[in-house]
Amino acid sequence: MTSIKTTHFKGIVFRAHKPFRASTPLSGEGTSFHGGRFNPKGIAALYTALEQTTAFAEHQQGFLHRPQPTTLCAYEVDCADIVNLTNPDILKTLNIRESELSCPWELIVENKKTPPSWRLAKKLIGESVAGIIVPSFTKNAHKNSKNLVLWHWGSTLPHKVIVIDDENRLAVDSEI
Repeated sequence: MTSIKTTHFKGIVFRAHKPFRASTPLSGEGTSFHGGRFNPKGIAALYTALEQTTAFAEHQQGFLHRPQPTTLCAYEVDCADIVNLTNPDILKTLNIRESELSCPWELIVENKKTPPSWRLAKKLIGESVAGIIVPSFTKNAHKNSKNLVLWHWGSTLPHKVIVIDDENRLAVDSEI
């Protein structure tokens, strides 16, 4: 159990996928292979947004003037061990600066250095934190846009994440 103050997140979140990846919306394989703002290569993460518009902005990388085909998935989340890094008191308690969260992580990696957001992620993962709520740093997201990034998730509690697909629309249709 972690000594870091965590919270429980229960609600619906969203993720926009490239259509060819939408059939495996819970895998985290792409982020494990490429890395992301809050996960070094080799560590899977599920990046979601608290609003549909934020999910779309994140997916389009801020280039909303050239939107590409997108499959939007919604997820029911019931997850313990979440740290809310949008709370200034928690940032202060953990001695985290917003600049560490918003760092130009891709440029830092390109220069063969470790981004501060990766060091933070490794620290929190080591403390058994399942995920974080963070501001969205993508262009065109509104000022209060937030993301939920998970490192531990599955089909059961305490880190339950289920894709909402009651009509089985994400199933691969071999007749198409």
